[in-house]
Amino acid sequence: MTWPVLFVSHGSPMMAVEPGRAGVALAQWSAALAARPKAILVVSPHWRGHGLAVTTRSQQQAWHDFGGFPAELYQLRYDAPGDPALAGRVRGLLGQAGYTVQEDAAQPLDHGAWVPLRYLYPQADVPVVQLSLDAGLAAEGQYALGQSLAPLRDEDVLIIGSGSLTHNLRDVRMPQDAPPCSYVPGFQAWFAQQLQAGDVAALLDWERQAPGARLAHPHDDHLMPFYVALGAGGLPAHRLTDEISYGALAMDAYQFGDR
Repeated sequence: MTWPVLFVSHGSPMMAVEPGRAGVALAQWSAALAARPKAILVVSPHWRGHGLAVTTRSQQQAWHDFGGFPAELYQLRYDAPGDPALAGRVRGLLGQAGYTVQEDAAQPLDHGAWVPLRYLYPQADVPVVQLSLDAGLAAEGQYALGQSLAPLRDEDVLIIGSGSLTHNLRDVRMPQDAPPCSYVPGFQAWFAQQLQAGDVAALLDWERQAPGARLAHPHDDHLMPFYVALGAGGLPAHRLTDEISYGALAMDAYQFGDR
């Protein structure tokens, strides 16, 4: 099986206990598949640095890399196996493409990884490897990196880019279903339109062309996993959900490539 690739918006850490439509959509997506992946590779902005690193742990654990949330969140676990062999394969593929990738045997799964995985594979029985997000790459560079990972799709590996289609924490408002900020629907719609049209060049030029780009992303870190996923999976794109959470967080999820 050639696996599709996912981009998921992980929103607030509260998604771990407040699934909303986005969590339900992820659970339905995995439940509808006739197969399960041999392993998962996930990229999240919450493990980010200059250059690349990959986790080589044989046993994963959830990192509660946030503060000020209800106590129940800090009790949640996601004890999936790791996959050192997959980590080595990732290093090999990226090395062939000219990237240097460090090994990290200590890094746990940040909430951008384990929170959506709790809906996709709640039994935590699929091995997981995390690849760090390279802060030095803009959209075009992230897209090219994703293309280098594409052979994993034919090796029973599910690739996931986890971020947020919009992410302006200064505009977050309560409750979860608060009315959306004015720029969020337009930004969502622009991405959906370019994906439907297959206009990758426009998507890579999002900072100039997307309406409300700097309001939607004062910093681009949560959008960059989208481009890793797009590069790895290619078109067509299938939109799984378009929920807006806390007014400012577009929770869009996309499947790239056919099943």
